[in-house]
Amino acid sequence: MKSVRYGIVIEKGDRNCSAYVPDLPGCIATGATVEETKERIKEAIELHLKGMREDGDAIPEPRTVCDNVEVA
Repeated sequence: MKSVRYGIVIEKGDRNCSAYVPDLPGCIATGATVEETKERIKEAIELHLKGMREDGDAIPEPRTVCDNVEVA
């Protein structure tokens, strides 16, 4: 099976972090730190894709581009 890279968005809250995958609606995760959240969203993506395959759904190609922009 080939590997793919999905863009993720991580939002830092007052007490934890949350993440979601724009290309996989409904795929979310939370964690106490950014690193923990990254680990959990990776697991969530794997589980989400497994469920899609089991349901016979088409797996979407990654389309989201993530980047940062610096402003003054």
